[in-house]
Amino acid sequence: MTFNPNARSGGSRVSRRGRNTGLAVGGGGLGAIVLFLIAQFTGFDLSGLAGGTETTTQQQGTAIEQCETGADANANVECRMDFTAQALDSYWERELGQQYTLPEFVLFTQGVNTACGAASSAVGPFYCPSDETVYLDVSFYDELRTRFGAQGGSLSQMYVVAHEWGHHIQNITGIMAQAQRGDTGAGSDAVRLELQADCFAGAWVGEASTVPDESGTPFLEPVTREQVADALNAAQAIGDDRLQQRSQGQVNPDTWTHGSSEQRQRWFTEGYEGGTGACDTFAVSEREL
Repeated sequence: MTFNPNARSGGSRVSRRGRNTGLAVGGGGLGAIVLFLIAQFTGFDLSGLAGGTETTTQQQGTAIEQCETGADANANVECRMDFTAQALDSYWERELGQQYTLPEFVLFTQGVNTACGAASSAVGPFYCPSDETVYLDVSFYDELRTRFGAQGGSLSQMYVVAHEWGHHIQNITGIMAQAQRGDTGAGSDAVRLELQADCFAGAWVGEASTVPDESGTPFLEPVTREQVADALNAAQAIGDDRLQQRSQGQVNPDTWTHGSSEQRQRWFTEGYEGGTGACDTFAVSEREL
């Protein structure tokens, strides 16, 4: 999926934070994958993970600049993140009306301090409900290709952001507060939250080309079959079963926190085809997840 070259920015929605040590975590392997999984489950208190030590440094965000048009978003990954945020805002404002509040969106390098604790880039993208902020190191997209084996096209990058936006929707609508936090397993609330966030991402993709900028120009061009396949490929790459098989050589559904590759792809598709009304993952049995 590409941005309409004529779409115009309504003002920067993304801030950038410079290099920060954040949480010192051993690199690579299973540890990084586990941190990645935990972080994507809403970003709860990352500061004590994996024996990490939190460091405190001054961080000041600076707005992303020179991202004026959709053409800029197509050419530059940070501009793409900025325009993705704006397109998501417009979509969710249409869906939720006055109930919608804008999350913050921070791009960081190496590490970041948050209201949920300090985190290194090893945790991957995450949403912190305590400060209602999505955090992402864009180097994750290289990891998505090289470590997790995804194709890593532009729509897969947008899917990652839309998934984290889904957690914000769960937070502000009370879904997250009603969920049983910290549990695991194929039918757990943790998995249901993640699959619903995938579904919300799919719902946005399905409607994204109808969402206009402030001048009425659609942010995005109609999605192609190949681009949807790119997003589904990313969902497959980060399924619990695939990650466990890759890191441990075996699959244990009792420890799942996100759902299988098949589930993540299927719930994205449910949203893509049926909109947000198809995304009540808490209303179905474990077998139907």
